[in-house]
Amino acid sequence: MNAPIKTPDLTDAPLWDLSDLYASREDTRIGADLDRAKALVDRMNAFQGQLVGQRGDATALGAALDQTIALYEQAADVMGGLGAYAFLAASTARDDAGAQGFEANIREKMTVIATPTVWLTLEINQLEEAEIAAALSAHPTAARWSPWLRRVRAMKPHELSTELETFIAERGPIQAQWPRLFDETLAALRADADGESLTLSEALNRLSDADAAKRKAAAEGLSKAFADKAQTMAMVMNTVAADKALEDKWRGFKRPADSRHLGNEVDGESVDAMAEAVAEAYPRISHRYYALKAKAMGKTTLNHWDRNAPIEATPPRTYDWKQARKVVLASFNDLGGDFAERAAWFFDRPWIDARARPGKQSGAYAHPVTADRHPYVFLNWMGERRDLLTLAHELGHGVHQTLAAAQGSLLADTPLTLAETASIFAEGLTFDRLLAEATPQDQRALLAGRIEDGLNTVVRQIAFHRFETRFHHERAAGEVPVERIGEIWMQKLGASLGPAVTLNPGYENWWAYVSHFVHSPFYVYAYAFGDLLVAALMETRAKDPEAFTPLYRDLLSGGGAHTYVEALKPFGLNPRDPAFWTIGTRRLERLVDQFEALSAQD
Repeated sequence: MNAPIKTPDLTDAPLWDLSDLYASREDTRIGADLDRAKALVDRMNAFQGQLVGQRGDATALGAALDQTIALYEQAADVMGGLGAYAFLAASTARDDAGAQGFEANIREKMTVIATPTVWLTLEINQLEEAEIAAALSAHPTAARWSPWLRRVRAMKPHELSTELETFIAERGPIQAQWPRLFDETLAALRADADGESLTLSEALNRLSDADAAKRKAAAEGLSKAFADKAQTMAMVMNTVAADKALEDKWRGFKRPADSRHLGNEVDGESVDAMAEAVAEAYPRISHRYYALKAKAMGKTTLNHWDRNAPIEATPPRTYDWKQARKVVLASFNDLGGDFAERAAWFFDRPWIDARARPGKQSGAYAHPVTADRHPYVFLNWMGERRDLLTLAHELGHGVHQTLAAAQGSLLADTPLTLAETASIFAEGLTFDRLLAEATPQDQRALLAGRIEDGLNTVVRQIAFHRFETRFHHERAAGEVPVERIGEIWMQKLGASLGPAVTLNPGYENWWAYVSHFVHSPFYVYAYAFGDLLVAALMETRAKDPEAFTPLYRDLLSGGGAHTYVEALKPFGLNPRDPAFWTIGTRRLERLVDQFEALSAQD
C-alpha cells in the first residue's frame, strides 16, 4: 500500500462488446427475434381460457400451467435480449439520437408483442389456492413455478380488468419517455468548474478530490447546472408521481410505496421500522462522524462538498485497472468456491464497460439480461478507491446473477430485499482487504472512506426515502413547485447529516440528479435494507467462515425462489425481529468508534 501516488491511466478501463447480443442496430437477427417472440406469444395465447377451463382436472391444469408459463418465459427471454441490447447501447450514448430512438422503438415493438399476454396472470388469479396446489401436486414438473406463482398471487387484490391491464401495458413505452428525458438531460449536463466543462460523472468524482478549491468549484458548477434544469426535472418528477398515484388508486394501493413493497415481498411496517431505526441512529452515527471529520480536517463544520473529501492532506491512492482486478478477485477468493472464478469471467471477456466518456450516462449497474445469457457491468472508472469498491459492488451483482441463472429468468429475478446482498457483501470484503493491507497511517483514511460509504448506503438512502415519501404525499394534493421540492430535500438531508454539515446555497436542487426517483420510485430503501442485512450476514460469517460459504452460495443461487425471511433462516437470522436492524447500525457505530480512536492518536 506504499506505492507512490500517481494519476491512473483511465484509458486502460475496458469497453464492452455487445455482439454476443447483436452486431449492430442493423443486425437482421433483431427482426427475426421480434418475429420469434411473437410466435412464442401466439403459441402461449392458444392456452387462453384453458386454465380456468381445466379447474376440475388437477393433472390437466398442472400440465396447462407448466406449458403456458414455460412459453411465457421463453418469449420473455427473447425480448429480454432485445431490450437489454437497446438499453445497454443507449446507456453509453445518451447523446446519440439514433441510439435513443432505437431503444424507444424496440420498447414499443416489444410492448405490442407482450401486451396480449396480460390474460395469463389474470386467469391464474381466477383460480383458488387449493386448485393451484392440487395442480402442482398432480403435475410435479409444474411445481418449479411455485415461487413465481406466489408473486403472481400476491398481486391478485390489485389486478384490474383485462381491458385496463391491456391499456396499462400499452402505455408503458409512452411513460418511459419521462425517464428518457431525465437521462438525456443529465447526459447533456455540463458543470463549469474554473473554466473546465465537466460531465456529471466527472464533477461528482471531483467532490472527493484532495484539493478543497477543486471540490468547491465542482460543487458550485453542479449547483448552477442543476438550477438551470430544475424546472424540467421537477416537471418530470411531478408527472411520474401523478401517473403512479393514478395507477395506485385504481389498483387499491393505500400508500405510494405499497406497490414496491409488494414487489419486494416485504410489508410496509418492516420498512418503516427499518427507516425509524436508521433515523433514530442519526445522532450516534452520521452527526457524530461528520463532527469528528470536521475536527480532523481542522474545521468547525463541513461544507456539503467536503462530505466525501479525503481526510488526509496528501492525495489518496489511485488504482489502474490491473490493480483493481487483482484486489477485487482476491477479495472474491476469500469466499472460496467459485466466486473468484465467476468474477474473473467479466474481466477476461468484454462484459464490462468502465471507461468514462462524454454521452455515457452517470452511475453504475449490472444488467442480468436473461438467464440464458451472461450479464454486463457498467461503471464510470476514475481510478479512485470508491471506484474500486463500486467495481466490487457491481461484480457482486454479476456473480449473483450468474449463480441464479440456473433458476431460469422468471425465478432468477431477485426481489430488491435480496438484490443488493451480493453486491454490498463483495464491497465489504474488498474494503476489509484494503484495510488489512493498509499501513497504520493509511488506516484512518480508509476507515473514513468505509464509514462514508456506509453512511451513503444507509443514512443517505433513508434520507432519500423520506424525501421521496414526503414528495409523493404532497403531490397527492397537487403539483409540487420546484421551490417546495428543494425545501423538502433540505429538510430530509439536513436531518440526516446533522449540524456539522453546512448545506450551502444551491444544494436545494441536488435532488435533480437522483435517477431512482424517476426510474424506480421507492427503490432507494433497498440499499439501506441490503446494507443492514449484509451487516448481519458478515457478523455471522465472522463466527465460522467455512460453514458460512455454502449457505451463502445457496442463498445467491436461489434467486427469487425464496422470500428474504426464508433465505435468512438457515443463518439463524430473523429480519422480522426489530433488533435485527440494529446489528447493522451498531456495526457502523463501531467503525465510528475506531475512527475516533485513531483520530485521538494523531
